[in-house]
Amino acid sequence: MYASARRAVAGPPFVEVWFDCDSTLTTLEGVDELGRDLPEVADLTRRAMAGEIPLEQVYARRLALIAPTRDAVARLGRRYVETLVPDAIELFAALREVGVRPRIVSGGLRPPVEALAAALGAPASDVDAVDVVFAPDGAYVDFDRTSPLARAGGKTATIAARRARHGAVALVGDGATDLEAAPAVDLFVGFGGVAAREAVRRASPVYVSAPRLAPLLAVLCDDAQLRRLRGDPRFSALVPAAEALASSVERNPR
Repeated sequence: MYASARRAVAGPPFVEVWFDCDSTLTTLEGVDELGRDLPEVADLTRRAMAGEIPLEQVYARRLALIAPTRDAVARLGRRYVETLVPDAIELFAALREVGVRPRIVSGGLRPPVEALAAALGAPASDVDAVDVVFAPDGAYVDFDRTSPLARAGGKTATIAARRARHGAVALVGDGATDLEAAPAVDLFVGFGGVAAREAVRRASPVYVSAPRLAPLLAVLCDDAQLRRLRGDPRFSALVPAAEALASSVERNPR
């Protein structure tokens, strides 16, 4: 399962960078936040993200246990924004400044992921996540069972169908469902700053262990792009932080 992550390895410049949401852009696992009083939910998430069981075996089960209301899902969106990983807003802005399109692909529910995207300046059209259905009174009804993102291999299919057709594309994520999408992109970057998963670290062509996103700048931008950002006062803190944390970037770890 993990060996394929080494198949596609390219360097910048990239035309797009796809980011996972939970434990990558935010410190939360959204479904665990929704079901934080239900230990079974957290255990199912842990096992799925570690690659122990396929996502489709846990997706419907977790939501059935939680039955999240519309209000609860809206609160999760606010919590996502409150728990953004340090440098997320600046990194998205920097990528856009040098002509890179940051996108979000998530097995999470669409409304809270869109709330996080808005905080990062990303339009809803750059978000791929799972739609959720509520009753008129706001009670949970179901999720979009046709979404590929609710099953194993879903990120691979989504990115392959929607990625840019010209230029290199990268993906950043923390879990097994991210790693399995490596064949759909030119570079997979494992992120362990929130949840360090050893299987992901071992299999990632590039792995970042710092508890913030600044080190990704040097991975996702080439020298010309970095020079441009150094001269922009908006990124006067981000670029030095990326350089200071260079030791947290592992390339081709074994």
